[in-house]
Amino acid sequence: MLISDEALPDLPIRALLPEIRAALAGHGASVLVAPPGTGKTTLVPLALADGPGRVVVAEPRRLAARAAARRMASLLGEPVGGQIGFTVRGERRVSRRTRVEVVTTGVLVRRLQRDAELAGTSVVVLDECHERHLDTDLALAFLIEVRAALRPDLRLLATSATADSQRLSAVLGGAPTVAAASRLFPVDVRWTPPTGPITPPLGLRVDPRLLDHVVATTRRALADGDGDVLVFLPGAREIDTVAGRLGGVDADVIALHGRQPGSVQDAALRPAVRRRVVLATAVAESSLTVPGVRAVVDAGLSRVPRMDHARGLGALVTVPVSRAAAVQRAGRAGREAPGRVYRCWSQAQHDRLPAQPEPEIAAADLTGFALDLALWGHPDGSGLALPDPPPGGALQTAVATLRDLGAVDDQGRITPRGRALADAGLHPRLGRALLDGAHLVGPRRAAEIIALLDDDRATGDDLVAAWRRARSAGDPAWRSEVRRLTAALDRSPDSDSDSSEMSEVDLSEAPSRDGVPSRDGVPDDLAAGLVVGLAYPERVARVREAGGRSYLMAGGTAADLGPGSALGGVTWLAIASADRTAGARTARIRTAAPLDEATAREAAATLRHEATEIGWADGDVVGRQVQRLGAITLTERRITDPALLQPALLEGLRRDGVGLLTWSRGAVELRERLAFAYAALGAPWPDVADQALAERAEQWLDLGTARRRADLAKLDVAAGLRRLLPWSVAGRLDEVAPERLPVPSGSRVRVDYSDAQAPVLAVKVQEAFGWTDAPRLADGRVPVLLHLLSPAGRPVAVTRDLASFWAQGYPQVRAELRGRYPRHPWPEDPTTAEPTRRTNPRSR
Repeated sequence: MLISDEALPDLPIRALLPEIRAALAGHGASVLVAPPGTGKTTLVPLALADGPGRVVVAEPRRLAARAAARRMASLLGEPVGGQIGFTVRGERRVSRRTRVEVVTTGVLVRRLQRDAELAGTSVVVLDECHERHLDTDLALAFLIEVRAALRPDLRLLATSATADSQRLSAVLGGAPTVAAASRLFPVDVRWTPPTGPITPPLGLRVDPRLLDHVVATTRRALADGDGDVLVFLPGAREIDTVAGRLGGVDADVIALHGRQPGSVQDAALRPAVRRRVVLATAVAESSLTVPGVRAVVDAGLSRVPRMDHARGLGALVTVPVSRAAAVQRAGRAGREAPGRVYRCWSQAQHDRLPAQPEPEIAAADLTGFALDLALWGHPDGSGLALPDPPPGGALQTAVATLRDLGAVDDQGRITPRGRALADAGLHPRLGRALLDGAHLVGPRRAAEIIALLDDDRATGDDLVAAWRRARSAGDPAWRSEVRRLTAALDRSPDSDSDSSEMSEVDLSEAPSRDGVPSRDGVPDDLAAGLVVGLAYPERVARVREAGGRSYLMAGGTAADLGPGSALGGVTWLAIASADRTAGARTARIRTAAPLDEATAREAAATLRHEATEIGWADGDVVGRQVQRLGAITLTERRITDPALLQPALLEGLRRDGVGLLTWSRGAVELRERLAFAYAALGAPWPDVADQALAERAEQWLDLGTARRRADLAKLDVAAGLRRLLPWSVAGRLDEVAPERLPVPSGSRVRVDYSDAQAPVLAVKVQEAFGWTDAPRLADGRVPVLLHLLSPAGRPVAVTRDLASFWAQGYPQVRAELRGRYPRHPWPEDPTTAEPTRRTNPRSR
């Protein structure tokens, strides 16, 4: 045992240590629910280090991991690296004497992938499981499988700062739960919403008026009482803005966020003589104590990863904080003494906040997650005890990305390249860009660019400018990451050698143009663009109009530069990050680097393809030979061969109909006769309805040299229709559906076939005298419908029964019309009268 229970600080968790040991001894796994300030992160690991194996404590954040190790080491009265050590990305302090090692969950996942048995480890403590990070969910699922299959003796303790422990207990197979009561001092909650309107956050944008209000509230918190003030802001940009506006306050203004070097972060967690204002992101919510804090100012915002799967845009977005996180933040003010929290929103708004933060698995980019699943041997996650299953569509998208990167095969199994990408300790896209970019632009420049892209370190939309600033400013965190990445290119992966065996990189070599060294013949701006393009080939973009700010990405998404951007007018860009707000038609470019076409083709080579495109679009034939980079057309050559284009004309007829043809009067009348024959007799007479003609266009239309829509209007439609007639009926059309019919007067009158069910013969009454039966068509099957006309050509009767008309209808017609048309004959007996086309001669 490293230290007796009695020698530990008198915190609420101390009394529960025997119960925690018993739960782990009896079940092998347990859930510990303990609010902040109870000692769960530092006292429990020390109490569990009572056996021969090592206790590994996994924290979601590097800052918390270092702080926890430092606190435990101080309780033992020794420096970090002895019995208490830590391993985070880029830094490791352990020795053979180390009994408790604090790691990030990401390091734990990597370690499990390399050594699933965790040889030499007796206990794993997964801290802050309530935050639901992807790495935490993965580590939990992997450890459960390890305990079931390889290490039943491995003890697992999952801790949470919130009371929602049932899910964790169920995932752990009904593991017992131990709960600790909080010993926080009272915290006075003060609702301080802005007096004016505040625009909700969009993407990464936070309304400057809210930041002004945070500044004013911070000054108020300083004036209201003593002690340090801890201010929660969503990100480093907002921290810099607020810090710049707090000039003149009687306190040191300290920043605390994940981009800072470890030494700077650690300094913020040490007691200070002078009063401080600590501006922090969510890293200060839990797992660590910022000493001296008596007041918290909460902007009410959090930054979380989101993935737009439809457009392939993954980015951090700003969202309202959850109620659970707000309680965590407020608790920072009551760790050491009574405190107060200033919430920059109203109580009514608070009641509408989500109760818990959304699990990262529900909305984040799952590419790295999917790579870990494949490396573990569960490509689809089935069979793993994940607290929540991954969304099916998001996981499929992630696996498709891995397949494009060559990280998995068609069955989703890990490939050697996939193992290399996993060992890089980066998002798979960035790992690919590092490995392949090193061969193209040199290891050092590739590492420098990736170090900017990882953790969203670049500020402003010009990545090359951010690269220059990083080098000239000598940013220690960036330099450290460059060393880590360069070393990763020079050595085989080792499970624990995150920093101890790193080779130093000479960052002092003479710079060339713009202060960034150039090598391998690739200019620096193109080197940045090439590396970005290797990571995100679908985000290689070309300007839509020369000199404009709007771009089309290879993935098909439109994106715009902000006003005044130094990149405006650049023809080609490699976009490192972009976001699209809800309802926006285009994405907004946040970070990009310039390219030329040749480099764009190289970076997005996997999206380059040539195709012959022939089809019907926008009402005409499209025929071209194209070379594309995804959705971007590079070259285009028009196709003019009619034999290649005519299938598209036929497709146009099928889609838009035979109205594309020119229908002369003769063609219309012929079609109507054929339609009547088909309606009356059926096959083999052809169906000439619109759909039938469109579907069989290649059988009856002679396209000749037609190549486009305008050529369709020149075709001989009537001749084509006759081709539809089978030889067996071709000579009978005039019998079945004659164009004209003789009437008793000797005239030949055109038959109207516009209604295929009822052909019409319009004839004057006087020309029908002596006719007792209407003529019949279609081999005598269909009587024509007679329209009997007045001398003026107006219908006076419509009938198929002439005998009935002469007997009953004619006398009335005669009575009405003979006075109006005295020169026309109106005999009393029309059945015996002579039919005529002429009028009576005038009397002299």
